[in-house]
Amino acid sequence: MAPSGSRSVKRGCQRVLYWIPVVFIVLIVAWSYYAYVLELCIESIDDIGEKIIYLLAYHVTFIMFVWAYWQTIFTSPMNPLKEFHLSYSDKELLERADRGESQQEILRRLAKDLPIYTRTNSGAIRFCDRCQLLKPDRCHHCSVCDKCILKMDHHCPWVNNCVGFSNYKYFMLFLAYSLLYCLFITATDLQYFIRFWTNGLPDTQGKFHIMFLFFASSMFSVSLASLFAYHCWLVCKNRSTLEAVRGPAFRHGTDKNGFGLGFSKNFRQVFGDERRYWLLPVFSSLGDGCSFPTCLVNQDAEQPCSPEGHNANKIATEIQFPAKPLRESQSRLLTSTPSWIESDSAEDRERNGTSNPIMIIEHEA
Repeated sequence: MAPSGSRSVKRGCQRVLYWIPVVFIVLIVAWSYYAYVLELCIESIDDIGEKIIYLLAYHVTFIMFVWAYWQTIFTSPMNPLKEFHLSYSDKELLERADRGESQQEILRRLAKDLPIYTRTNSGAIRFCDRCQLLKPDRCHHCSVCDKCILKMDHHCPWVNNCVGFSNYKYFMLFLAYSLLYCLFITATDLQYFIRFWTNGLPDTQGKFHIMFLFFASSMFSVSLASLFAYHCWLVCKNRSTLEAVRGPAFRHGTDKNGFGLGFSKNFRQVFGDERRYWLLPVFSSLGDGCSFPTCLVNQDAEQPCSPEGHNANKIATEIQFPAKPLRESQSRLLTSTPSWIESDSAEDRERNGTSNPIMIIEHEA
């Protein structure tokens, strides 16, 4: 009982510590609200028109920033569907099998009917011992959350949450609106910051709030701008932070551009098809997080998987289309190009008694 009790206390202390960065951000934002609204707009700005414009623009930005931050923190990361979890009998079979090829043979049989294309770097089926499941593409186990997260990007201490499929759009909007928030404060506070150094402000405690507000917002702007630009690049390439560090491995090898479908499709995969939802922290991402179209399976004219001129070194491999295809929202990403090349005409398939189309994938010989 004692070891179990000590572990519970340790986990409780860790949960409290994990909230410290969030509390720090909340306190900074609360102070910035007081310094900007009360000390700058109400106490220091004399022009009524300027005061009203600043307050209206500030509150719109503030509300969007807080809304996106709230969604990023309190949206639970999505976990793999039950189809990817091992049944009780499969767990027993896996435990009795010898480690190595015997277990991999069982995992390959279980993964046969699942839309899984990625492998480990050694070519093995990706399996989580901790969660006892076959990992879907782009899914990773988070050691902090102690669970497998769909399309995991990273675990962010500033939101005390895993950033993944369910909240990556919220995280992007959080970065965008927090950057806009800081830039707006920096721009509107600049003239009063200059007055501070030229003794143009009343000698009150408020002028120190105005000075530190400019310093804080400008410094946060620099760090947020670099982070936001990096994640914009990731969205354009359809990569997660983990995939940018180590590219996903497919049957033919590692390919960082494996999930890239071209800029417009990559963007829509995160923000959705409907433009009216792009700037709102509401869920509009495409797909279910368990399967993703790839440029290896679905060739895309916008972003070819391989440079021209290598066709002579390639061979064609036929692979049956998975029994559980992509959801409708994911398939819409591929409407501009054929999803696969059918080896026979419809009449030939009917004559041969087959209904599953064949897709041709080219890879290096």
